[in-house]
Amino acid sequence: MTYPEELSRKGRAANPYFGLMGIDPESFGDGSAVLKMHVRPDMLNGVGWLQGGIYVSLIDESMALAIFTVLEEGKGIATVSQTTNFYKGVREGEICAKAVVSRKGRKIIFAEGFCYVKGDEAKVLARTTASFVVV
Repeated sequence: MTYPEELSRKGRAANPYFGLMGIDPESFGDGSAVLKMHVRPDMLNGVGWLQGGIYVSLIDESMALAIFTVLEEGKGIATVSQTTNFYKGVREGEICAKAVVSRKGRKIIFAEGFCYVKGDEAKVLARTTASFVVV
């Protein structure tokens, strides 16, 4: 069973990290994916904002899922490089990460994604571009 099939069947239980962070798949297929999660008080940094690494992590997971929707069965990926720009902070609510595969080669796949406040894609919190090696 492929990872996307397992996610369809089990939801967050298919990925231990999703369980830890409270991430739920909202949609995925054809080289794109959307994940969502609630901001919890234990995710805030010392000054009360959602810790920036959580944006990166959520976007990274959405890019990986987008890639797995177009990856040949039996293949895996590993992140090679990633660049994130941060635009806005949040302290509460629900956030989403939306990702798309921007270019798929035999050995390297490029993806991009952004994090936003659920229900308002125009309220971009962070944007990431990344490359992944096919293993």
